[in-house]
Amino acid sequence: MTTPRALCLTALISVALCATAFSQPADAANPDPAPASSVAAAQSENAVHASNTTGKPTLAEAEQWMAQTETELNDLTVKLSRAQWVQANFITDDTEEMSAEANERLITAQTRLAEQVKRFDGMKFPPELDRKFKLLKLSLFSLPDKKDREDFTRLASSLEGDYGKGQYCPTTGKFTGKCLSIGDIEKIMASSRDPEELKEVWVGWRTVGAPMRERYVRFMDLQSKGARELGFKDMGAMWRSNYDMPPDQFSAEVERLWQQVQPLYDSLHAYVRTQLIKQYGADAVGRNGMIRADLLGNPWAQAWGNVYDIVGPKDSKGRGYDLTGILKEKKINELGMVHYGENFFKSLGFAPLPKTFWERSLFVKPRDRDVVCHASAWDIDNKDDLRLKMCIQIRDEDFVTVHHELGHNFYQRAYNHQPFLFQNGANDGFHEAIGDTIALSITPAYLKQVGLIDTVPQSDDTALLLKQALDKVAFLPFGLLIDQWRWQVFSGQVQPADYNKAWWTLREKYQGVMPPVTRTEADFDPGAKYHIPANTPYMRYFLADILEFQFYRAMCRDAGHTGPLHTCSFFGNKQAGAKLNKMLEMGMSKPWPEALKELTGEDHMDASAIMEYFAPLKAWLDKQNAAAGVTPGWTPDSNPQAGLY
Repeated sequence: MTTPRALCLTALISVALCATAFSQPADAANPDPAPASSVAAAQSENAVHASNTTGKPTLAEAEQWMAQTETELNDLTVKLSRAQWVQANFITDDTEEMSAEANERLITAQTRLAEQVKRFDGMKFPPELDRKFKLLKLSLFSLPDKKDREDFTRLASSLEGDYGKGQYCPTTGKFTGKCLSIGDIEKIMASSRDPEELKEVWVGWRTVGAPMRERYVRFMDLQSKGARELGFKDMGAMWRSNYDMPPDQFSAEVERLWQQVQPLYDSLHAYVRTQLIKQYGADAVGRNGMIRADLLGNPWAQAWGNVYDIVGPKDSKGRGYDLTGILKEKKINELGMVHYGENFFKSLGFAPLPKTFWERSLFVKPRDRDVVCHASAWDIDNKDDLRLKMCIQIRDEDFVTVHHELGHNFYQRAYNHQPFLFQNGANDGFHEAIGDTIALSITPAYLKQVGLIDTVPQSDDTALLLKQALDKVAFLPFGLLIDQWRWQVFSGQVQPADYNKAWWTLREKYQGVMPPVTRTEADFDPGAKYHIPANTPYMRYFLADILEFQFYRAMCRDAGHTGPLHTCSFFGNKQAGAKLNKMLEMGMSKPWPEALKELTGEDHMDASAIMEYFAPLKAWLDKQNAAAGVTPGWTPDSNPQAGLY
């Protein structure tokens, strides 16, 4: 997950994450006199913001106002990061209330800036200043009514808090007397092969979302109200305006990318469907070729790697090693896994992480309190106070996730010399893609280089690619549909009475999955996915899944790799690392096509790299499907909430 600091600067796209974390400024009613320096600073700020509020401003006034605004936002962001860190690591009513109060103050400040920035509309600026004004407008949020601000801040805190505290506490069956966290649910759904048990915990976890529904309606309405105050059609349009192109063009762009990769997904879906029928019988598949969502090894059916033991080719040598077993056998703990991730970046020429990273990060779930375990990378002070928050488990999945999260941290540090408004990824997909680009280099050859295996084992490329595709390719439609749903909610195309129906309509259309039991509008299944109550835009993950292969192909070329793309590892190649760093240092100072071109030589997102990477697998899947007499594809149902039972 991208850094909370980055979220705040991308069109205030995650107001809930950004705003719920500001620490509360000193109380105005505090009888203690303010220091003279503080009074002077406040007077100076007021003078800048109030000067010449009528009449046409000059370029010098615009530059002065922007400089003051960047300083103010930088200070607020540091307070934001510190407060949000505490909230995420100590989930209590008190920390939620503190966040809500601080959130109100933040939105008040943003409302003020949103009004002031209008004064500069229509002015011609030098390119750098012009980009700053554009990015600033996309980062603001305006709710002039105090009651609206109060409602919004408390909704933001309570929704994310409810997810973080969420548990399923069954009263019958195998887990009677236990309360299962999302981490527990993930483990069960990854390992269980009992379809009744999988159905039970799948349904049970979704009880977390249902109580959010009424509050979520108000929460979404307030966001679009704030976006309209800034001149956007709705908050969905505001989110889509963050990609250096008009909102409608961006919608068309992501659909174009999906069309490039859909044939690969359809082939994978058909093959997996056939194997699940062999395992579970006809009940694995519902109407018209759709797969039961609870049988894919993950609470959200967003990644299918955990069912590899079911769907992998039976006569295959596999990948020749068990990374989870190796990590446990070598007694590599959570901290050791993070060191492996850091060492990869160091091998490319990046400086080590600061000492404070190791002192202040959260690597292990505490036993004494609730925390938000969802992995995230943090940039507390916009300089060097980098942190990782993750409840690491000793398994291959988390080994990869560590590399992903550290990608955020190294990106954050690379652009920390930029002006405040440029301290972000070229677009949010870039931020998510960097670590995953590194993770693609976790090949058997790399594992041998770092001493995790003694020899590169004989392996089956099909098995290796299938294991990766079950995560990377299976994720693509899920990454696309989350925000498709929210865009429709923001615009009013989907009304509250149809929230759950619209959710399953998209899941059937793009993923070809169906609920194991019938769902109704009394449910709120979107709320069972962290990014919905946390208000984190999700299209970045879809874009990252495309971009990481585009970045990877470019770095492999720079490293002089020959042979099939999927066999490349650029570990230790400082030439490739230097080129990567040059792109990272640009931050958001230029439109993302320019940053992309710096690394890849290409100025548009292109799914041909992921298709090239998985080309051998695609040919194999098509052969298997043909031999089984299986035709890829499915037909969505007229009642998308109808389950198998």
